[in-house]
Amino acid sequence: MPAQEEGWAGRVISVVIPTRESGGLLIPTLAALVPGAAVGLVREVLLVDGSAQGSNETAEVADAAGCEYLAGPADVGVRLRIGAEAARGPWLMFIEPVGLLQEGWTREVRSFIDQAERSGAADRHAASFRLALDGFGFGPRLQESAAALRQMVTGRPRPEQGLLLHQRLYERLGRHEDGGRAAARLLGRIGRRRLVMLRSQMLLPME
Repeated sequence: MPAQEEGWAGRVISVVIPTRESGGLLIPTLAALVPGAAVGLVREVLLVDGSAQGSNETAEVADAAGCEYLAGPADVGVRLRIGAEAARGPWLMFIEPVGLLQEGWTREVRSFIDQAERSGAADRHAASFRLALDGFGFGPRLQESAAALRQMVTGRPRPEQGLLLHQRLYERLGRHEDGGRAAARLLGRIGRRRLVMLRSQMLLPME
């Protein structure tokens, strides 16, 4: 087990990733989480899979990477709940199989958790990451700007940007509902005032 930094309790985050025929896509996503494990921040990674029966690619990736594999239904909202219910860490981080956390995310997340717990706001505030789109040229930057403007108006990031919140807040919000828009609806219940946008980025593929 990697040494923990002085003064840090460590192993507080359970990362939940809802997968479905995602085996090959997961490798870079899981690699981006390694710094969190190295500094004693990430306790576990749970892959909650809704792949067709008999498909075991994600299970093989989970085994090779030391993640916990959980079989679930096709409904992504149910899979997100299954992951949260199985999580052992006090903090939950929901990310997508194609999301790549960028350099510096561990420092930002640790700072947010430290401040939330120190101020007694762990059950009142959640956090998400800034959007970055993969690719060169004008197109990705234009889409990033449009997404930032949309977020200023609505107060909501895209669900694919990830969500970090304490188990207590997750329960207070009623957890994820059933359905494909479960993550978006949960962000809506958190609201603009309770959501902190971290400076670190989540890199997503161009649509």
